Amino acid sequence: MTEPFIRPYSAADRADVADICVRTAAAGGDARGVYSSDLLMPDVYALPYVEHSPDLAWVVEHEGRAAGYIIGVADTQAFVDWWAREWTPGFVARHPAPGPATGRNPSYTEAQLLHDGADPERMVRGLRHGELTTHPAHLHIDLLPVLQRRGLGSRLIDTLRGALAERGVPGVHLGYAAENTAARLFYDRYGFTALPSSTPQAPLVGIPTT
Repeated sequence: MTEPFIRPYSAADRADVADICVRTAAAGGDARGVYSSDLLMPDVYALPYVEHSPDLAWVVEHEGRAAGYIIGVADTQAFVDWWAREWTPGFVARHPAPGPATGRNPSYTEAQLLHDGADPERMVRGLRHGELTTHPAHLHIDLLPVLQRRGLGSRLIDTLRGALAERGVPGVHLGYAAENTAARLFYDRYGFTALPSSTPQAPLVGIPTT
């Protein structure tokens, strides 16, 4: 059996990236069937990234398919501007209103998810204290359970940080669900630290690229 390996994202990985996103979207757990469409989460938290910055995306290939990824943007404010101009109109057209209830009643409602997909300013609204200067990049990282606890998350972040450093980007940040305690432990071990704008309800951590 071939060991999982990291490689650059390609357009052929798009469907796998969307699948990984939804299967890890419930605070690290499987969110399939939680919303009226399993494309909603990827359309907010994965696909815009590979559309905007495919050169800052890597996947972990496992048994012939992508089973994990890291995706990022080097300049969050520029990404926000692109999203408002290029992504929001299509997103609203694809998802004009919440779909039929699924009975799952997530705390992060479908209405909130749709709002966030059309509101890229949410990515910078809470940032203060010069965080867009010290940590202008941000990332999302997700691995299916079969790849977790194998050191691949650290290697993915190493890969992205190296690419950002080559571009002269000084730091990268990320947010995560407060209830995702496994993510918190992982980021702590890796060396991320809480940024000044972080709150218990909306953790925000960052790390220099070098």
